[in-house]
Amino acid sequence: MARVKFAKNKAYSKRYQTKWRRRREGKTDYQARRRLVTQDKRKYNSPRYRLVVRFTNKDIICQVVAARIQGDEILTSAYAHELPRYGIKHGLTNFAAAYCVGLLCARRHLSKLGLDELYKGVEEVSGEMYEIEEDDEKRPFTALLDIGLTRTTTGKKVFATMKGAVDGGMNIPHNEKRFPAYTKEEGFDPEELKSRILGVHVSEYMNYLLEEDEDAYKRQFAKYIADGIQPDDIEDLYVEAHQKIRADPSFKKKEKSDGPHNDKWRMVKLTYDQRKQAVKDKLAAHLTAQMAAAAE
Repeated sequence: MARVKFAKNKAYSKRYQTKWRRRREGKTDYQARRRLVTQDKRKYNSPRYRLVVRFTNKDIICQVVAARIQGDEILTSAYAHELPRYGIKHGLTNFAAAYCVGLLCARRHLSKLGLDELYKGVEEVSGEMYEIEEDDEKRPFTALLDIGLTRTTTGKKVFATMKGAVDGGMNIPHNEKRFPAYTKEEGFDPEELKSRILGVHVSEYMNYLLEEDEDAYKRQFAKYIADGIQPDDIEDLYVEAHQKIRADPSFKKKEKSDGPHNDKWRMVKLTYDQRKQAVKDKLAAHLTAQMAAAAE
């Protein structure tokens, strides 16, 4: 029997590569996602809600998401670029800002569901562990924390967003082991968490640079200085922001300016007659230029 050469073609190779594109690209942890979205078959049309937290270089994204058959449905979202409306214009990706984004998302979502008066959460930051007590009328809104591909190391900013959402009145199962300064020997330090939430670590660093290297302070905190924000003002800034978020967590569209708009960023399509006339104009301009050159 003649030997047949076996060709390792595309169909053969496809069996040995990672199946899903987002898994190949390292964008989705499907093992975690399956456990986050899978619901009991007896609970028909009752999705498991997730608090999705993502960080970019300049922004923090916090969303309440439900998994549907068609795909993920975003019910409520909040972003760090909304914080200037509440008085926080700088440091939009630090620990304190992450807490504010979580608080904003929770208050916005609960107000949409009509649970904001029933579940107010922690109105003054204490740093203590807080668990929502269920009311007899309505149960609290429960969601699971979805961190994506973020490493769950102690003191990670993703847990600041979760703490903000919990203090805002959402029920998110968690414990204190991933909050800052937690150790097996000493346990959880609420004062350390409170100082991080209120930006005390930022003000301490500002004071340190003022004493050690004033040029570095002026360079790193130039925008703070331009707005007249001193190291001692940081804590009050975040306390006021928390109060403003609770007073009005609603989403507001950015108003369009009345200035000049660059709507025509691409060429307008010409008609046949316009293109024909353009060719005639070019020929006439070329002839005029030649006659002028000959006359000289």
